[in-house]
Amino acid sequence: MSACRRLLRRLRASTAVLAGLVLAVGGLLGTAAAPAQAATSITINGASGGRTFDGVGAISGGGGNSRLLTDYPEPQRGQILDYLFKPGYGASLQILKAEVGGDTNSTSGAEPSHQHTRSDLNCDRGYEWWLMEQAKARNPNIKLYGLAWGAPGWIGGGNFWSTDMINYLISWLGCAKQHGLTIDYLGGWNERGYNVSWYEQLRSALNTNGYGSVKIVAADSDWAVANDVNSNQTFAAAVSVIGTHYPCGYRSSQSNCSVPSAATSSGKPLWASENGSDDYNGGAPAMARGINRGYIDGRMTAYLNWPVVAAITPNLPYPTMGLALASQPWSGHYAIGKNTWVMAHTSQFTAPGWHYLDSSSGYIGGNRNNGSYVSLKSTDNSDYSTVIETMDAGSAQTLNFNVTGGLTTGTVHVWSTDVNSANPADYFVHTTDLTPSGGGFSLTVQPHHLYTLTTTTGQGKGTATAPAQGAMSLPYSDSFDGYTSGSEAKYLMDWQGAFEVTGCGGGRSGKCVRQMSPQKPITWDALSDPHALLGDVGWGNYTVSSDVLLEQPGYAELIGRANGQDYTSTGQLNAYHLRVSDTGAWSILNSGTSGNVSTLARGTVAALGTNRWHTLTLAFSGTTLTAVIDGSTVGSVSDRTWAVGQVGYATSQGETAQFDNLSLTPGSGGSGGGTVGSIVGVGSSRCVDVPNQSQTSGTQVELWDCNGGANQQWTSTSAGELRVYGSACLDAASGGTSPGTKVDIWSCDGSANQQWKLNADGTITGVRSGLCLDATGAGTANGTLLELWTCTGPDNQKWTRN
Repeated sequence: MSACRRLLRRLRASTAVLAGLVLAVGGLLGTAAAPAQAATSITINGASGGRTFDGVGAISGGGGNSRLLTDYPEPQRGQILDYLFKPGYGASLQILKAEVGGDTNSTSGAEPSHQHTRSDLNCDRGYEWWLMEQAKARNPNIKLYGLAWGAPGWIGGGNFWSTDMINYLISWLGCAKQHGLTIDYLGGWNERGYNVSWYEQLRSALNTNGYGSVKIVAADSDWAVANDVNSNQTFAAAVSVIGTHYPCGYRSSQSNCSVPSAATSSGKPLWASENGSDDYNGGAPAMARGINRGYIDGRMTAYLNWPVVAAITPNLPYPTMGLALASQPWSGHYAIGKNTWVMAHTSQFTAPGWHYLDSSSGYIGGNRNNGSYVSLKSTDNSDYSTVIETMDAGSAQTLNFNVTGGLTTGTVHVWSTDVNSANPADYFVHTTDLTPSGGGFSLTVQPHHLYTLTTTTGQGKGTATAPAQGAMSLPYSDSFDGYTSGSEAKYLMDWQGAFEVTGCGGGRSGKCVRQMSPQKPITWDALSDPHALLGDVGWGNYTVSSDVLLEQPGYAELIGRANGQDYTSTGQLNAYHLRVSDTGAWSILNSGTSGNVSTLARGTVAALGTNRWHTLTLAFSGTTLTAVIDGSTVGSVSDRTWAVGQVGYATSQGETAQFDNLSLTPGSGGSGGGTVGSIVGVGSSRCVDVPNQSQTSGTQVELWDCNGGANQQWTSTSAGELRVYGSACLDAASGGTSPGTKVDIWSCDGSANQQWKLNADGTITGVRSGLCLDATGAGTANGTLLELWTCTGPDNQKWTRN
C-alpha cells in the first residue's frame, strides 16, 4: 500500500511538471482555448422603476460579540472602528443594529440590562451605547436599530409580551436620547415569533412618548408575519418594515433568496434583518451573492450581517463570525476580513434613499451560475452604481453596458475583489476607469470576483495594520477600583447574568464586581447559573485567587480552565469550579458542555455567612487541582479532563455576590503549562483545523485558512498531547502506525497514539508510530486532510506554531 502511495505521489508531481510545460508551450504556440461565451448586454436605465434602498449593515448583539472591542488599546481600537464605520475606508456600515441588553445569554455572551429591576435604571451600562456613539461619530448618517434577545425576569412576571416590556423599550430609547442617539428602528423579540396586539401597543406607546419617528420592524423571525400585516389594518399601520432572518437559508451559499408573495405584496419594505453568521473571511462568497440576490429574488432592500465583529475569545460559540476579528485586546492584534470588503462594494458606492433599477438588475445572461448584478441610482437621478458578482462562474465573461434614462454617461470607475484570493492586496482594488462612448462601454469580468461599476468618487481602502498576535501573559491582577460604577471590568465577559463594577459591600471601601441580576431572566437560549469569564484560553498551570462576599444565602464560584461552551441545550461550559456556600459547604466540580457536573471533592468549613469577605484560591499544576479557603487548603484532587482555559466568576441563580482583588499567577510550567496556538503548515500557510468546529470523536483534521477559532487552537501538554477544546486530543486513528493512517480528534485517554514530538526541524511525529503529521498528497488547499506518513522532509510535513 505504501509503495503504491509513493508511486501515486510521483505521478502527481510529474503531471504537474508536464502541465507546466504544456502551458509554457501553449503560450508560444497557442493551444485550444475554452469556448468563448457570447457577450451579455446590460442596459442601465435610469428611468426604470425599483424599490428604495435602505442600506447594508451589521449587528452588535446576540450576544456579547463586541465585548472585547472596548478593551482594545489605542490606536488599534480606533482603527477597527474606522474599518467598520468610517465612510470611504472599510465596511462603511449604513445600519447598525444593537442589542437591547437583558442580563441573559443571547449566543456568545450576555449583555447587561439598563434596568436590572423595576426600580433600577442606569443608562451607562454596557458597551452598546459606546459603540453606537462611535459609529455616529464616524458616520452621522448611519441608521440605528434596537432589538431585544431576552429580558430581566421582573418584566411581566416572566412574560416578554407584556406592558412591562413596552415600558422597558421606552426607557431604553430614553437612555439613547441621553447619549445623544436617535434610534431609527425598533424590533420586538429576536427569533421568538410575534404578538400582534403587543406590536400595536408598542406603536401607540412610541407615539405617545415622543418617538413617533421610530419605525417598528416585525418580527425578526420569518415571513409568517406578512400574513397578519395583510389581514389586519391596525397591525399593518403599526409595522413599518417586515424583517426576516436568513431568508437565503441559514449559513447557506445564499444562492437563492426567494420570498413568499404575501411579503412582496404587503407594500412594506422587506429586509434580511439578520443574515450571514459566517467566518469573517469564509463568508465572503455567500455575502456577495446574498446582498445582490436578496433584491433580485425577493426585493429585499436591506441586508444586516450577524455579527459586526468577532470580539470574543475563541472558546465561545461562533468565535470568528463578523466583518473583522478582534479577540486579543491584550496584544492589540486584529484582522479585517474579506466580508468587510464585500460589504464595501455596496456600502461605499450607495446610500440609503437611493433607488434600485429593476430592469437593470438580474442574472448574467439569465443564468444564476454566471453571476448576478444589481444597479442603483442616486437621489438626484444622475449617478449610479452597479454591483456584479461572479461567485459561481466558470470562465471570464464580457459584459456590454448601455447607459440611458437620464443617468450620467461620464467616467465609470471599476473596483474589484478576488473573493477566492488569500492575498489582501486583491481585495477592494480600484482597477480601471472606463470612458463610455455614446453611453456604451464593455468590461470583462473574471470568475469568483465582485465588481462595482460607479460614477461616484470618494471611495478608499484603509491602510492601518495591526500588531502580531500574542498570549495574555501572567501574572495578572485587578482590584476593580479604577472603573466607573456600572461598567464592566477589563476582559471580564458575561456569559449569563450581569457582572458589573459597583461600590463594595461588607464594610469594604473601593469598587468590586457584583452579580447584578437578582432573578431568573427571560431567556433566549438555555438557562445556566450567572457566570463571567476572563483571560487566555491557553492558560494551563496557574493559581487564581479572589475575595468573595455572599449578599444572601446561596453560593459563589471561582472558575478555572474554562474552555468550550454550549449555548443551545445545556448552557454549560467545560471547566473546573470551586463552589462555596453561605453554610460553609464547599466542593470542587467538573462541568462539561454535555450538562454533566461531577463532584471531585467536597467538605465543610465554618459557615461563611453573608455580607462577610472571604478569600478563595484555586490552583492548577498538571493534573492536580488544589482548593484554598481563607488561607487553608481544603481539598486537592487529580483530574485530567481539562488542560487549559480561562478563569471566571459564577453564582447561584439570583445570588448577588461580590468579587474583589482578582489575582492570577503562573504555576509550574509557566503561564500556559505548554504552548498554545495555531499549528501552521510550512507548505500551505494554512492551519491544522477541526472541520466545522466539530467536537465529535473521530473527526479527521484538515488544513484551513487560519482564523483564530477554537478549532484551530492547540495546546502542547507535559504528557506530549496536542489538545483542542481543552479535552480532545490529536489522535492517530484506531492506534494506527502505518503510513496513511488518518489523524483525527478523540477524547484524551493518555494512550501513545495521542502523544506527539514537536521536533526542531518543524516536523511533528507520533510517539507510537514514529511517522510524521502530513498534508495528504502534499496538498495545500482548504480541506486537505491530514494523516501519518513516512518522514521524508518536504514542506507538507513541516509546521510552525503561532
